Amino acid sequence: MQQNNGLDKNQLISFVLFSLLIMGAMFYFQNKQATEQQLAEPQKSTQVTPATTNATKPAVVANLNDSVQATSIQQVELKNKELTVSISTLGGQLSTVELNEYKAYNKNTDVNDKKLLLFDQNNSSYGFQFKDKTGKVFSTKDLVFTPSQNGNTVTMQANANGAVIQFIYTLLGKYTIDFNVKTQGLSQLVSDTKADFVWDFTARQHEKGRSQEQTHTEFNYVFDNYSSFDYDGRTTMEEPEETLNWLAIKQQFFSMVIEPQHGFKNSHGSQEMIDEGDFLKKFNFNGQVELAGGEMNQNFKWYFMPLDLPLLKSYDKNFDELLPLGWSFIGSLNRWFFIPLYNLISSWGIAAGWVIFLMTIFVKIILSPVMFKQHKLSAMMRVIRPEIDEVNAKYKDADPMKKQQETMAVYRKAGVNQMAGCLPGLIQVPIFYALFRFFPNMIDLRGKSFWFAKDLTAYDDVIKLPFSIPLLGDHLSIFAIACTVVILIYTMMTAGNIQQPTQEGMPNMKVIMYIFPITFLFFLNTSASGLSWYYFVSNAINILIILVIKYWILDEKKIHAQIQANKLKEPKKEGKLQKRMREMMEKAQEQQKLQQQQQSKKK
Repeated sequence: MQQNNGLDKNQLISFVLFSLLIMGAMFYFQNKQATEQQLAEPQKSTQVTPATTNATKPAVVANLNDSVQATSIQQVELKNKELTVSISTLGGQLSTVELNEYKAYNKNTDVNDKKLLLFDQNNSSYGFQFKDKTGKVFSTKDLVFTPSQNGNTVTMQANANGAVIQFIYTLLGKYTIDFNVKTQGLSQLVSDTKADFVWDFTARQHEKGRSQEQTHTEFNYVFDNYSSFDYDGRTTMEEPEETLNWLAIKQQFFSMVIEPQHGFKNSHGSQEMIDEGDFLKKFNFNGQVELAGGEMNQNFKWYFMPLDLPLLKSYDKNFDELLPLGWSFIGSLNRWFFIPLYNLISSWGIAAGWVIFLMTIFVKIILSPVMFKQHKLSAMMRVIRPEIDEVNAKYKDADPMKKQQETMAVYRKAGVNQMAGCLPGLIQVPIFYALFRFFPNMIDLRGKSFWFAKDLTAYDDVIKLPFSIPLLGDHLSIFAIACTVVILIYTMMTAGNIQQPTQEGMPNMKVIMYIFPITFLFFLNTSASGLSWYYFVSNAINILIILVIKYWILDEKKIHAQIQANKLKEPKKEGKLQKRMREMMEKAQEQQKLQQQQQSKKK
């Protein structure tokens, strides 16, 4: 199962650099059916916009490839608590879909106060293509349908050379529209056993962070009886062998899903980025549906829904995979820890920013035993630094392998396990990835303001620049700057434990460590401000922990005495990892000596 990586190009570059730097440094110095209805005659129209007194004559297609006889295009509206939809008589298709309980981002006001329209202004067009017995193709998109309405059900009917095509729409609850397709006499026109469902869609921008939303706008689909999930976010999607149970075009917080009763076969699609304007991407999808005896009698369902995890899971169609919470352990961490934790704290009725603040403290409390060991190890390494410097001076001109062995011997005699310092860093890597997924995809945070940020799922841009900086953009995020500052302070407080390079050509790790905060600024500047706020609090707490440990908990004199006492004892038995590292160094040293001897003989 795949997941969208959730990174735009700039964030990807910054994140890769950051990850390589921090992992390199760490190991360097801490080694997813409805029943079929009978074909019915259309009822009288009761609520058609614009209103008509005479029934509209059905469109007659003299030749299936000629233009349709023109009639006035009408819109029929259906509405419930969640959705307001309009159905056009041209093509008999949904022309407008509005989510009533949500608003879209307004660039003029910098808040979410516009109608949230998933279908609007011809950004979506779909229909079925049939091939007649002469080999010519005609599409329901080109037909003009006659509407009739009965409550929340609208029947659209069109004639094509004697064949009757009906589209029956019923507005249901839970963001669902039942879409029943029935034909009569189609078998006299077509010779094929299949029809093509063709959907062209241009995704509109609904959120503040364009690049972030664009990255999350993609094809999603399931197959294998709703059990297997896949996606494509960049190029083409090709599924010639699988039968798709549903297909979605997903955006950052909302998704449009079409579910065929018998699935789409031989599916393929394409997508194209739109660099600027109100739209993000162009999509095209083509999937085959079966004809039974030359007729189409199949039920479809449309879903236009917010990506809210409890809602998605309630359908029991694997829709929860639409929410990109991360793969494997990362996704489980979000589903079973961070989302329940956020829901619990937010139920107390406090502002979303303070919910994140308390989440940070709670995570720190859980990690406190591990963090304490890390900072204690840091203090012990400060105390033992003079002896490490002695070894470096003594073996300055010696073989690097020999010097490394002697250095490890000093640590071993003092009871200092360097590898123990890697554990806190390794634990925080999945936490970082989980939170990187959590903050820009948690719909409960969408539109929630806090201090400088008007939306915690997007960046804050109080500081606007008159120009654009590569990888940074045309703004500066205050939360990102604040986070960078505290990371820099934390780095300065911990950089004292980093050994300086003793060999020519080796990088200065202190300089690399100071690059981290700058890299983080580029990464966080276009990310969710909630993520920056979390890491600001997290690193501020780290600084407090260091100060408390240094001045109130750990006594470096006692630690020094303990180290001296450890020297007098027999060295502790090597751990498996330490032993393996020592044996690898010894083997490498032997191979080096052997190479030197062979080179001497050649001379």
